[in-house]
Amino acid sequence: MLTETIDEEVLDAAGPQLRVIANVAVGFDNIDVEAAARRGIVVTNTPGVLDEATADLAFALILSTVRRLVEADRFVRAGKPWIWGPQSFVGLDVSAGATLGIVGLGRTGMATARRARAFGMNILATGSRATSPEAAELGVEAADLDRVLKLSDVVSLHCPLTRENRHLIGRDQLAAMKKGSYLINTARGPLVDEEALADNLESGHLAGAGLDVHEHEPQINARLRTMEQVVVLPHIGSAAAATRDAMGTLAVRNVVEVLSGRQALTPVASGSPVG
Repeated sequence: MLTETIDEEVLDAAGPQLRVIANVAVGFDNIDVEAAARRGIVVTNTPGVLDEATADLAFALILSTVRRLVEADRFVRAGKPWIWGPQSFVGLDVSAGATLGIVGLGRTGMATARRARAFGMNILATGSRATSPEAAELGVEAADLDRVLKLSDVVSLHCPLTRENRHLIGRDQLAAMKKGSYLINTARGPLVDEEALADNLESGHLAGAGLDVHEHEPQINARLRTMEQVVVLPHIGSAAAATRDAMGTLAVRNVVEVLSGRQALTPVASGSPVG
């Protein structure tokens, strides 16, 4: 599981009988892939089978955050007296020409772009697939990170976590985001400097954030947890019944293939991005 760290110590303790590590996740930043490769151990993950479910959650998180749904729900449940008003819980109208910036247009990012297109959003995206025919059909405009941050009303992270992009969205990047915009993260928590994010939310530079993943998971940043304009979820991007079944099945099939002397179905190559 992604909560289990497989490092040199674990690999040494396992000894030479260990032949395969099957991660029930797409990302594999919890595994020392290079150390496994040196020992001839095959590492596998579960790509492809959770793209749509994670994209569903990403767009649900976008809507929940920008339309202030969770905030409004808490207000009603608190039993406070209220009356309808034209400025009550007003948020961002995503269907009125809002721009979604996708950082990392991989499989899940592309699935999220399809959902954004259905809502009539403009789409900017980083990554090599941003210039693909599929992206062009969706009207995706390829852009670098600086342009995505500057022009997007909502920035959604879908890139893998690597050693190089830890705090990819740091203090400078948050300051470069469009004033009044929103940050959504369904990828990996350490992509974001959460203390800097909290500062930008407190100052009003950012209007809100939706976080399914967290920098120090399972601990939630205490400042972000208490902010009304922040939606926090317990890493449930792939938590749909058929999807979780498919992830488990793929992991088991990888183990069977390797232990039977055949090639893994979805092997992770040493040095490949963790996502």
